[in-house]
Amino acid sequence: MDKKVLRKKILEERANFSKEVNISLSKDIVMKLMNTEQYRNANTIMCFISFGSEINTHEFIKKAIKDGKRLTVPVTFHEPKEMKPSQLLSFDELEPGYYGILTPKKEFIRYIDPKEIDLIIVPGAAFDRQGYRVGFGGGYYDRFLADLNCMKISIAFGLQIVDKVPREGHDLPVDMIITEKETINIKKQL
Repeated sequence: MDKKVLRKKILEERANFSKEVNISLSKDIVMKLMNTEQYRNANTIMCFISFGSEINTHEFIKKAIKDGKRLTVPVTFHEPKEMKPSQLLSFDELEPGYYGILTPKKEFIRYIDPKEIDLIIVPGAAFDRQGYRVGFGGGYYDRFLADLNCMKISIAFGLQIVDKVPREGHDLPVDMIITEKETINIKKQL
């Protein structure tokens, strides 16, 4: 199955969750993430801002800021296709941007050096047990992660885990995947 077909299939299944199921499972998964040693030891964290049927990261972002973490979110640029991390001090600093996805208001953009990030919460449509992922087709995260040496954790619903995702030479695996059912520690498997 190619990436486009797999992405479409998984995203359709994920969209079938009721809002209540999404909220409940998101809460469980985020709690598991916050109980990891990787979260506790991280000073600077980058997290995607959830949109649509993704695992809800809004409460995670608010709690991480409250916990005293230096929390950053991606600011994307469509030409060239790249993203930069911007420190967020309050969830109120966000507004709807491209595709309606929340992004920092211009006056609250505070770029940081990506090399200062200890932990990145990486989104995706589908994942396999070797840590490879199918993203949303823009390649933003693959390009961003290529030069970084930090912990990469994806959070996903169990239905997003498949036997194997199609891979290309530039694809990079994450180190851990947390679902409501399990925590897949890829680094320990190697």
